[in-house]
Amino acid sequence: MDLLPAVVHTDRRHRQIVRRVWAGVVVVAVGVGIVAGWATMERMSAEQELAAAQGETTALAQQQGQFRDVRAAESESSLLEAAQRVGGSTEIDWSTTLQSVRSKLPSGVEITNVTIDSASPTAQYAQSDDPLQGQRIATLTFDAKSAVLPSIPDWLTAVSGVTGFVDANANSVARADDGSGYSVNMTIHLDERAFDGKYAADAAKG
Repeated sequence: MDLLPAVVHTDRRHRQIVRRVWAGVVVVAVGVGIVAGWATMERMSAEQELAAAQGETTALAQQQGQFRDVRAAESESSLLEAAQRVGGSTEIDWSTTLQSVRSKLPSGVEITNVTIDSASPTAQYAQSDDPLQGQRIATLTFDAKSAVLPSIPDWLTAVSGVTGFVDANANSVARADDGSGYSVNMTIHLDERAFDGKYAADAAKG
């Protein structure tokens, strides 16, 4: 038989409830602390990763800055090469062409004067209104001296072997006033085969 007053039992039950409540509070506090600590660690880890990424970005930017001049030089070089290919697309090696013409003429013939006219990269070459004349990109006109009366058909046939030859005609044949020989004025038209293609070939090699 329990002889203790009811108030004692009530007090005991109240104490047990209070202890349980405080135990729950402690458990919750510990749980909150663990979660807060984990969140703090995650935040610190994220900040470290962000700092590392920012450091890598800065390092890459610095490395790119070191090669900025190189890239600019490469770009300028590419533009220069492209400009050379365009500007040089209509170039003719006139020295080689004239040597070829001279080699086709009969022995003893001397070229005394040369006039050349050729296409440019920015304008089409003027064509003849004569439908019998072929398309040309350059005209070579020269004066030549011959000690003997020249055979014009033979001359025209001979110069047809010049690279890029389209057609040719003798503009005039005259005997020198002192009787020392004959002078011939001749025109040769050339097509795109006469272009030397120097810059395009250099670009292909590169």
